[in-house]
Amino acid sequence: MDKVSFVLKDCDECVDFYVLEQTRVSGVNYILVTDTEEGDGEALILKDLSDSESAESLYEIVSEDVELTAIAKVFEEILEDVEFEREKE
Repeated sequence: MDKVSFVLKDCDECVDFYVLEQTRVSGVNYILVTDTEEGDGEALILKDLSDSESAESLYEIVSEDVELTAIAKVFEEILEDVEFEREKE
């Protein structure tokens, strides 16, 4: 499992995540990441907002309900042993 480091733009803090899977839907790249290498952990779906010519990637957490549900279903199909539970707000 690949480990990637992200720099949070609000505070310049570095956060590490483990990439479980990646996919491309309607021309947009998405990655499924988790905060732990093994076992159950918090998972996030990140959307790549960077342009194709950029040397660095820019990711945003997918939070819009319709997009999140659709992309989560794609990842559930790709990773047959994964099922998402959404946090109650």
